[in-house]
Amino acid sequence: MQLIIMRHGEAGYHTLDGQRELTEYGRQAVAEVASQIAESPWRPRAMWCSPLVRARQTAAIASEILNCPVIEKNFITPDDDPGKCLDEILDAPDSPLMIVSHMPLVGSLATLFVDGHRKGIPLMTAQAIVLDMPVAGPGCADLKAQFLP
Repeated sequence: MQLIIMRHGEAGYHTLDGQRELTEYGRQAVAEVASQIAESPWRPRAMWCSPLVRARQTAAIASEILNCPVIEKNFITPDDDPGKCLDEILDAPDSPLMIVSHMPLVGSLATLFVDGHRKGIPLMTAQAIVLDMPVAGPGCADLKAQFLP
């Protein structure tokens, strides 16, 4: 299985956390990274996104460029348990699958798959990484690529 994990683009701080929208720079950075992914061998077949506004906007931009469907998932918000996400990924039929979410979840999820723990590595806004897993599970992934704005 191949998994692409992307942090949402840069968002403004002028409103409540769940309603924060992407800045112009955030939209441009997401489009740039999505274009890089589109030219790579890891073009996603499906995309999951957090229900928070900034993640939905990020997924909409990436989905348009990558031409893949987006499904909103309630278990990938900033403070959700990466173990719950792991359980859902194990049942996901689509590969490569792209997840658009937030810190600290994206960092925790990446380290859970690569290193087998949940300490978390930081991802910059609009950054995406590609994990390759012969078997989906903790400590089973190799980091294959990263995309930066």
